[in-house]
Amino acid sequence: MKTKATMWGRKLAIASFTLTTALTSSAMAQQTEIRIMAVDAYANAWQTTLVPEFEKAHPDIKVTIDATFGPEMLAKQMLDAIAPVPVYDIIFPDDPWVPQLAEIGALVDLKGPEIAAMTDPDYDWADFNATPLAAGEWQGKQYAIPVRSNMLMMFYNRALYEKAGLPAPTPELTWDEFFEQAPKLVQDTNGDGQVDAWAIDTLFNRDGLTPTVWQTIMNSYGGNLLDDAGKPTFNNEVGVKALEMQKRLLDYAPPGALAHGFAESLQAFRQGQVAVLFTWGSVYRATATDANVSNLTNGEVGMQILPVGTVSGGAHRGIWSAGIASKSPNKEAAWTFLQWLTSKEGERTNSQLVGSFPARNSTLEEGARDPWQEAVFPALRLAYDTAAGGKMWRIRSPKSDATQAIQADEVSRFFSGAASAEDALNSAAAQIAEVLE
Repeated sequence: MKTKATMWGRKLAIASFTLTTALTSSAMAQQTEIRIMAVDAYANAWQTTLVPEFEKAHPDIKVTIDATFGPEMLAKQMLDAIAPVPVYDIIFPDDPWVPQLAEIGALVDLKGPEIAAMTDPDYDWADFNATPLAAGEWQGKQYAIPVRSNMLMMFYNRALYEKAGLPAPTPELTWDEFFEQAPKLVQDTNGDGQVDAWAIDTLFNRDGLTPTVWQTIMNSYGGNLLDDAGKPTFNNEVGVKALEMQKRLLDYAPPGALAHGFAESLQAFRQGQVAVLFTWGSVYRATATDANVSNLTNGEVGMQILPVGTVSGGAHRGIWSAGIASKSPNKEAAWTFLQWLTSKEGERTNSQLVGSFPARNSTLEEGARDPWQEAVFPALRLAYDTAAGGKMWRIRSPKSDATQAIQADEVSRFFSGAASAEDALNSAAAQIAEVLE
């Protein structure tokens, strides 16, 4: 038999549940939803790892990150930007895309009065390293903020260097020394009489990023893509030498390396088949720590800038930045997320959880929190300084994507034997000059 007390207890429990449900539903109804377009290389990891951390601190904001295939990113960003009602509140442009997106009015000036009024006083813009921060600038305005500070770096396999009887690379390693050592790094590591390890792998296929290797070599010898007047200046003796040096790397690369791009060369390095890899630094953490994708361990993998030419070492800037869509109705929520992600603590969280390279000087000066960062932070600081000193980045122009495609075509013609280095670069320079006029 039910007592009155029991009945009243049940009624109170039902009332409490109903009130809690109503309050939860009300809070959910008040959530601001923001949508982000990001490259598939890291979008899923951010959605599952970083977004929950943000939403703990900001339950009133729901974040959805859509993964987009890298080569399709710019076109999709451009289309969304000109749509009457855009889908995305935040977009992640690659280093050379910021001018093009800024010119069509796709992005908000993050230092302008609208966003400045929403910015936390402790955000500390001055703490950002100038090199990655500059990737988000155009015509004196800050349209995007660095969130994944990619740099073209030199990965090396310590075990293969030791087996060859060679010292591990240092920032002072020259190109001449690298090519002197390369034959020794082509090895039979298991004694069966067959070569099973090679000196180098990198980007050789027809791809928009392949010319960045040639450009970085050229920069280390004092060359540049454009002169002070914005005219092509790479079709000269320095440019030709650098392009021929990139092709010479194939002499010490695995069979079939001419068809290798980012994924193929990375796989060869992770399998322990090559001593050196020139690639984008953001894959370092997984390469050195993730047994699911790499045969190597943190103790076996080192990182430096690319070798030294007659002027400096080499490092190409390839920063992924994040900006707020100018038509977004949720700018305050979008900036809340970006401030969290790029704050001092947010950047450390991003680096520790998903391996993104930091852009803040305070993070780099603080030093490693995880063992894999010990090799990264000193090399990254040097890479920032090196890139700034040699203007080591792709053409900064609203037409940058078109110029990169021209370089990719002409570099590919040279690698395939269809043109000499001189003819390929002269053709590229003439086409780029026309595009930039």
